[in-house]
Amino acid sequence: MKGYLKREDDFQDRRKHLANLSDEELKSRFWELAEKAVEPLLELAKKNTSPSVERSVLLRMGFSSLEAKPLVEGAIDRGLIGKGVGHIVYRMAKEKKIPLRQVGLEMIEGKHWDDAVAIFKGGME
Repeated sequence: MKGYLKREDDFQDRRKHLANLSDEELKSRFWELAEKAVEPLLELAKKNTSPSVERSVLLRMGFSSLEAKPLVEGAIDRGLIGKGVGHIVYRMAKEKKIPLRQVGLEMIEGKHWDDAVAIFKGGME
């Protein structure tokens, strides 16, 4: 095995700071580090979305894939996708006091988008 570096076994040195911890303390330390490692991923998920994620949300709200696509495109065209398309549809239904599905179908026809832009870009969210 000429030419290969041999890794020094430093496990005992690297674990010294953990050696005196109880099983419960080790478990607590593990979860603390796991949360720290996952935190940036959660932040990314909260602050970012994609058309496929937004279509998926709309599907779960009862829209078909053929209905979800133009809703997502409408939000993209108006710079609103970051607000969440499901959130936009929900908010418009609440504002207009009409059923969720009805407002979504009307948005596909081009209605309510000006109001959505005013609400979400005008800071009234």
